[in-house]
Amino acid sequence: MATAAVFPGQGAQYVGMGRELAEQCRDARAVFERAGATLGFDLLALCAHGPEEALRATANTQPAILVTSLACLAALPLKPDCAAGLSLGEYTALVCAGAMELEDAVALVRVRGEYMQEACAGRDTMMAAVIGLSPVQMHEACARHEHLGVVEPSNFNSPGQIVIGGDTVAVRAALETARSLGARRTLPLAVSAPFHTRLMQPAAERLAVDLERVAIRDARIPVFANVSATPVRAAGEIRRALLAQVTSPVLWEQSVRAMYDAGVRQFVEFGPGTTLGGMIRRTVDAEVRHVEDLESWHATATALGLPVRSPVPLEPSP
Repeated sequence: MATAAVFPGQGAQYVGMGRELAEQCRDARAVFERAGATLGFDLLALCAHGPEEALRATANTQPAILVTSLACLAALPLKPDCAAGLSLGEYTALVCAGAMELEDAVALVRVRGEYMQEACAGRDTMMAAVIGLSPVQMHEACARHEHLGVVEPSNFNSPGQIVIGGDTVAVRAALETARSLGARRTLPLAVSAPFHTRLMQPAAERLAVDLERVAIRDARIPVFANVSATPVRAAGEIRRALLAQVTSPVLWEQSVRAMYDAGVRQFVEFGPGTTLGGMIRRTVDAEVRHVEDLESWHATATALGLPVRSPVPLEPSP
């Protein structure tokens, strides 16, 4: 049975994430130490103790989630058949697949967060989740209000769950239309920018320069790209997919279906929260597990028949 490793994106963070595994597992701690050396500050302390406001800052959030997810992966001796990640999580998946070094990924997602935060500075924008409409209906709802500004789908998360983003006036009008088309619920999201819309073009242009400077290798295992929901392995394909991802919608539902069609029947979510697991369960009939702390680490290792050895106790983090 094929297994996919999947990794969360921004929004999954919480104070305390990664602390248990980092305090009990040398391999997990080492991931945080390598990342901290690259960033120039104690990332584990930020994840473990906050403050929450600092952890929520996009430039901190993105490396924090990436590193916590990789620390969870390091604690479990799993060799997945393929990988994928939601938005930011795609970088984590590429490290998992050997296409990118941890240090390069950490540095990239930090500036990526800064660029995305600054792309719409001073512009009135918003994102919102819509529950209960099809992609065709959601495209229709957005198209009706393009005259008011940018409004477009940014995430196709699972059947009936789509996120839109853009200029606030246009997004609010599209939400009204979505409700008239039968949407069961519309929910504004507490985010700082309209990610994965064409309003992120300034961020894409800046990130392109950094991506050209980073060494990217062919991946050891297929990584299903957000922008196409197809597996990529060649370094050139990976670079192009990461750049296109900034301004293109995240095709997560389609990626999950593509992995399932490729034979994946088991998904393991590494990192804070279980949001991806919920989306996967609503999309395909597969086993879904996760690793984010000692309890879930032990449960997943046992369920997968992997060696269950007590983690090596370390000195508590400060």
